[in-house]
Amino acid sequence: MKKKAIIVSIKGFKLSSKEKLLLSKESPWGLILFKRNIESFNQVRRLTKEVKKLTKNKKFPVIIDEEGLSVSRLRNIFYHNIDANFFGNLFRINQKVTISLYKNYLNSLCKKLKLIGINVNTIPVLDVLRKNTNDVIGKRSFSNDEKIVKMLGEITVKKCHLFNIATVIKHIPGHGCSSIDSHLSLPKVKLNEKELNKKDFYPFKSSSAKMAMTAHILYSKIDKNNVTTFSSKVIKKIIRGKIGFKGILISDDISMKALKFDLVTNAKKSLLAGCNLVLYCAGNIKDNFKLIKSVPYIDKFTSKKTSEIYKILR
Repeated sequence: MKKKAIIVSIKGFKLSSKEKLLLSKESPWGLILFKRNIESFNQVRRLTKEVKKLTKNKKFPVIIDEEGLSVSRLRNIFYHNIDANFFGNLFRINQKVTISLYKNYLNSLCKKLKLIGINVNTIPVLDVLRKNTNDVIGKRSFSNDEKIVKMLGEITVKKCHLFNIATVIKHIPGHGCSSIDSHLSLPKVKLNEKELNKKDFYPFKSSSAKMAMTAHILYSKIDKNNVTTFSSKVIKKIIRGKIGFKGILISDDISMKALKFDLVTNAKKSLLAGCNLVLYCAGNIKDNFKLIKSVPYIDKFTSKKTSEIYKILR
């Protein structure tokens, strides 16, 4: 499978001539959409159809962050009035009712995504709430109870897969322990591995998800020099080792301010550390081309795992 190890992004509601060229000739692994790309139901449906035609691939991954009220890229066409935290709180009161309501919610969400041609959703958020958790996670998290997070997270993955929607668990190995927004600066966590393993790592273990997204966090007691996305130690020892994640590892957005280098360096450092794909979200066409020329084609491992994902997308 000859695909470049990058997920690209676009600027507006319609594909420019250069964006068409990017998709048809440069072979990105996937495309992520944002609110700036969503105008109406018919518009986004036409857009995803055109993307798949240009890539000559009906299963080409068209990705979105559609979590709920706090993070909703489809707000212009679908309205969500609840967050993951609502279901986590309800779960404490009545597990049976919560699971039924949550499955119905996911049914509705997945049907809508399929109607508009989106086949990958970057849910669930498996970050565990702590006293100091930054609002960037906040209500996006199910709970401060890691067992509730894990249970509702696994329901999310399995239900989405039933609708042929692939999922991306995030932000591995855990963003709930951070008090800083990684979009703005680099969060540094001083908790030791034992403390993190008990709570933050737990929901990510034994997940049936085929993809995971990294947390741009520096865990100083594990690797004092490198943010997770650049840390072969965190990726190999924790994500692949202790957590045991066996799927495709995607960097969080390489244009976020937690990463201090230029985009090409951020991409190369991510892949060198052990990420399988890099994610670029800013939508600048010059940077898209610069990045796609600088990253390699996916390796055998990623190609094999991509084939597994395509089976979900059938």
